[in-house]
Amino acid sequence: MKAVIGVPLRYEHLDDGRCILYLGEKVRRCIQKASGYVLPIAPVQDVDYMDTRGNEFPELTDLEKDTIEDSLGLVDGIFFPGGRKFTPYDRYLLERCIEKRIPVLGICLGMQLMSCYLEDVSLEKNESVINHKQESDEGFTHKVKIARDTKLYEIVGEDEIEVNSFHNYHATINKTYNISAVSEDGLIEGIELPGNVFNIGVQWHPEISYDFDDNSRKIIDAYIEACYKYRDIKEKAKLNNLIEKEK
Repeated sequence: MKAVIGVPLRYEHLDDGRCILYLGEKVRRCIQKASGYVLPIAPVQDVDYMDTRGNEFPELTDLEKDTIEDSLGLVDGIFFPGGRKFTPYDRYLLERCIEKRIPVLGICLGMQLMSCYLEDVSLEKNESVINHKQESDEGFTHKVKIARDTKLYEIVGEDEIEVNSFHNYHATINKTYNISAVSEDGLIEGIELPGNVFNIGVQWHPEISYDFDDNSRKIIDAYIEACYKYRDIKEKAKLNNLIEKEK
């Protein structure tokens, strides 16, 4: 049985004005190539996710939180993809992943969500001579330096790598997560939660370059491996509970 990777759906307007939920094809395909099973997770609040501003979202109800718990009971990891904005739904989902020690990989907006964990949203518009928003999915646009005492370095094994870039805003300092990578102009490009749980965010898109870049494959594959380990631990705990009940 494959590890189940939950992916929160993102939101977009069609040309005719209708709002849709979507899962990016690059995300789906790279997870499947890495031997994961993709489980889309829909938002839970009865609001217009596209037109509601970040500070206008209502708090989650107990019923909505229970729905999120139901989703987490089905997964072995959560993959936070890129997108336009994150919401109380995303923030609560991350909070529960951390509490339950569920493996997390955040990409672009997903990393920015993680950078605001337990804090007010704090993102700044990019102002740099370095191009942080390339036009093509092919190739890379700048380099990032990776700190040696990090999980990201353990995975990649390089002090500096080339990455792709598709963002207009960047994360600022976070008190909960450690910074694992920075760009040549000093912007935060990678963060991770201290400890032995896989909880890593990167500002670039390894899912887009998975097919042609070794470092991207290392990151995605390491994440999926962590999800398999979490699944095994979860299954062992269930088995032990059954044995205890029958004694």
